[in-house]
Amino acid sequence: MKIIVPLAPGFEEIEAITIIDVLRRANLDVQSAALSDTLVTGSHGIVVNADTLLHKCNPVDYNCIALPGGMPGSENLKHNDDVIKFIKHIYSKGGFVAAVCAAPIVLGASEILYGKKATCFPGFEHELTGATIVNEPVVVDGTIITAKGPGCAIPFALTLVGLIAGKEVQNTLKNTMQVYWM
Repeated sequence: MKIIVPLAPGFEEIEAITIIDVLRRANLDVQSAALSDTLVTGSHGIVVNADTLLHKCNPVDYNCIALPGGMPGSENLKHNDDVIKFIKHIYSKGGFVAAVCAAPIVLGASEILYGKKATCFPGFEHELTGATIVNEPVVVDGTIITAKGPGCAIPFALTLVGLIAGKEVQNTLKNTMQVYWM
């Protein structure tokens, strides 16, 4: 399983780093990919050095895409043709498509939410085209995983670990990371 985490300028740092870190703790193959420059500044001024550039990656090589939210990061992801191409390709082959906070708007723009349950940061529900909105911290519907916001980053990432690596790995991480609320 190969996972890509696109980083757009204005991404939510807690979400991006948590996703990458927790999935790597599970020994999963995770690659962060910037949209234009490998040094990407998050919404709170923290600069992260991405592993690669998204346009150098091939969607065929990935089984999962996990989108951190944040603003204007989510808008930047939504308007990037490569991101949309990755989402549609991974979803079409049965891979996992995950988004947290405002990033589910990108899934709405990708037109994969029709008939699916989803959640997002409050106020962005109208952009989840075709979805049934669920007021839960993390929502799984088939291979689509969505979550509400920065406070849900660890449960969101651990949900991905459970789906990809199994419940045993998920539970081990929960215990070693001292996660008690999920």
